[in-house]
Amino acid sequence: MKICVYCGSSRGNNEIYRQAAAELGKTFAQRQIGLIYGGGRVGLMGLIAESAMKHGGEVTGIIPHFLNDSEGIAFDSITHVHVTDTMHTRKAMMYDMADGFIALPGGYGTLDEVFETVTWAQLGLHQKPIGLLNINGYYSHLVAHLDLMVREGFLSEKNRSMLLIADTLPELLQLMWHYKAPDSSKWLDNVVL
Repeated sequence: MKICVYCGSSRGNNEIYRQAAAELGKTFAQRQIGLIYGGGRVGLMGLIAESAMKHGGEVTGIIPHFLNDSEGIAFDSITHVHVTDTMHTRKAMMYDMADGFIALPGGYGTLDEVFETVTWAQLGLHQKPIGLLNINGYYSHLVAHLDLMVREGFLSEKNRSMLLIADTLPELLQLMWHYKAPDSSKWLDNVVL
């Protein structure tokens, strides 16, 4: 089992995010879940990788060469490092290697990655579980907006259910293990008319 984690290249302003990142890395190692992530040694992503490695986990980092060449942020003391030509190639490789996805707190990049992944699920391109780890209520406003999208007719409840949300890692992993993707063989059936 390999899970791709999307998260911030910053550490955030609250220690709770850093603690959760370290706990996620440790938990993955203990449960023998391979970590796939953005390849950096900075921010929450670096903390997760460092923690997973410290506890004997398997860590695969995928980073585009321009980030590594210009900023030297690649974490080179992990199990595997893949350097890609573009961000698109990076995201495709992360997607291909993962059995599921978890988003921790992050910025634009994190939201881009998680929403692209859930959009692909909505289109029937995969049936992998996708979760938001709502640490300290970080994603609560986003979750409220998703519910608004359903109420206003821009997102079906069926497609809304594709994004799993939990406040704790054990709860989120439990949801992911038991996830059964809704039938989305015909995308037009999922369009709210």
